[in-house]
Amino acid sequence: MKILQKPMGLYQTNCYIVQVDGKDLIIDPGVGATKWVLEHAKNPIAILNTHGHFDHVWSNKELQEKLNVPLYIPIDDAFMLANDPFSQGTPVSIPDVLVEDERMHEIDGIRFSYLHFAGHTPGCSGILIGENLFSGDFLFKGSIGRVDFPYSDPQAMKKSIKKFLRYTENWKIYPGHGGTTTSHEERKTLPRWLEYI
Repeated sequence: MKILQKPMGLYQTNCYIVQVDGKDLIIDPGVGATKWVLEHAKNPIAILNTHGHFDHVWSNKELQEKLNVPLYIPIDDAFMLANDPFSQGTPVSIPDVLVEDERMHEIDGIRFSYLHFAGHTPGCSGILIGENLFSGDFLFKGSIGRVDFPYSDPQAMKKSIKKFLRYTENWKIYPGHGGTTTSHEERKTLPRWLEYI
């Protein structure tokens, strides 16, 4: 497995290309991601959104049209693709698969699952591919996603943190913003956020 990463747009939102057995999964193609994705994803098989915020989904529509691959998004965030809730002018995209928590998916022999960690958004999720968790805006290196946006829910974030702490695996974590970390590292500091939310 090879993982390519590039921060996109004003908010430096990480777009990832996960290459497995000569096939590419595109994760969170944000503002201006199309050119980079087309240059580096030689055999794309799907676009995966961790959640519905505009800086993670901006290039969905353009890539769907150019690549003709299915688009996956957590079911509780699908509404954001259609109605541009933050009035950013986000191009409307139509998901092909509405993802539910911990449901295993397989495309061309590549398996992945979504782990639901609501709070930042209703459907905010991590995407687990092998031992790698693409955490979107749920979890960052030393921090968590904001819960003061429209559709955010501080109490849901607390539940999601507790849920994450129940996992014992040591995943490598690729966040929606910033650098990589591991689940073991984040377990050391995550409990303190329960007091601050």
